[in-house]
Amino acid sequence: MKTITVGYFIAAALILFSACKVSKNTRLPDMHLPDSYRFEAASSDTGSVGRLPWKNFFTEGTLRTLIDSALIRNNDLQLAVKNIEAARQSLIQAKWGNVPTVSANVAATVNRPSNNSLNGISLSQFLGSKHIEDYTASLTISWEADIWGKISSRKAAALAAYLQTGEARKAVQTQLVADVSEGYYNLLMLDEQLGIAKKNVLLNDSTIRIIQLQYNAGQATLLALQQAEGQRLTAAELVPQFEQQIGIQENALSILAGKLPQAIVRSGKLNDLAMPQQLPAGVPSQLLSYRPDVRSAELELDRANAQVGYTKASLYPTLSITAQGGVNAFKASNWFTIPASLFGIVTGGIVQPLLQHRELKTNYNLAKINREKTVIQFRQQVLVAAGEVSNALVAIDKLNQQQSIVANRAKTLQQATKNADLLYRNGMANYLEVITAQSNVLQTELELASVKRAQLTAAVELYRSLGGGWN
Repeated sequence: MKTITVGYFIAAALILFSACKVSKNTRLPDMHLPDSYRFEAASSDTGSVGRLPWKNFFTEGTLRTLIDSALIRNNDLQLAVKNIEAARQSLIQAKWGNVPTVSANVAATVNRPSNNSLNGISLSQFLGSKHIEDYTASLTISWEADIWGKISSRKAAALAAYLQTGEARKAVQTQLVADVSEGYYNLLMLDEQLGIAKKNVLLNDSTIRIIQLQYNAGQATLLALQQAEGQRLTAAELVPQFEQQIGIQENALSILAGKLPQAIVRSGKLNDLAMPQQLPAGVPSQLLSYRPDVRSAELELDRANAQVGYTKASLYPTLSITAQGGVNAFKASNWFTIPASLFGIVTGGIVQPLLQHRELKTNYNLAKINREKTVIQFRQQVLVAAGEVSNALVAIDKLNQQQSIVANRAKTLQQATKNADLLYRNGMANYLEVITAQSNVLQTELELASVKRAQLTAAVELYRSLGGGWN
């Protein structure tokens, strides 16, 4: 009865100690986030465009096909998936921390001592043999009590690492979706600029023919002809430049989509794409739960807390229990004679680290420092995320204004080019006015295409910075 009472007492003590935690977790810092982002337009919509599935945000057919291909074949995304699988295996292994280790052992030994040794003389006198045999088959079970939460800290660290790999995959996907869409918009811009350059070359050809006729008739100078030819060559030089950039951009998009470099078929033009009318940003606090890199930083703090708990628990005593049982005999014929050959051993021990070159204490201090660094990194990640959203918002607002101004300037200069050509034909303007007008309209039309691409890119950047693209 007394033995049973002691056993119950020991079991209760183990359960009590197992519930103890030797380290308190550090919580996430309060970032005191505002109710709205800087540069955010007043809106009654409290939702966030970042929560839209990417197929609802991107509606252009070719672009959606490119993104679909990238999500299936992109190597960076596939690596992220493999990292998830590896972390999952580590998590499964960590969950087995409370399960005893079991090993099987089968051994047969023959010991032949010296005839002049004490063992040899004893064997000859008592057993009438010059050697001794030993046959053993056993199972060994070893179990460590999780008194201070060391094993549970390992589980918590493995779980946080596993969840981090999931957030890392989301982050890779959001960036991949943004890269593909921005690359496609850049490709359409280059197509537009190539067309503008070719159109300007034809316009210059028309001007040169007129000046050539006037030069032949003695009404224009050689300088005028040379100036016009120089302007045409300036526009012509842009054609191979844009064609080169188009080839490079197509290669980049092919690689993002997990394919060998190849041509990208376009189903529309830059001006066919409309800017989204409503791009609500929501509230900054949503970044903490929806943006993958912020969630990863939060999980990193969970892992750091677990590491502190583990390193501190390593400073305290470890209780381990080992049991071994099986069959043992000095003769092979009696090896499995039951129950005579049965044996069993149970041992328990407490190990308290005392002096290990201060390694355990150093590991504990380093874990606390790393946890403090993690808090700082989390705070910085939130600031960066909020800053990226604000940057995208101000870019969208100011680019809309730029687009309106540049579009009006392009319209004015296009009309000015027609007027200059008409006046020159009637002798009311000189060739320099024609060349200047053509040069101005070329630069303005190229700039207008750049601004349109920048508008689309800013919308994508807002979508990405709000955590959009992974669902």
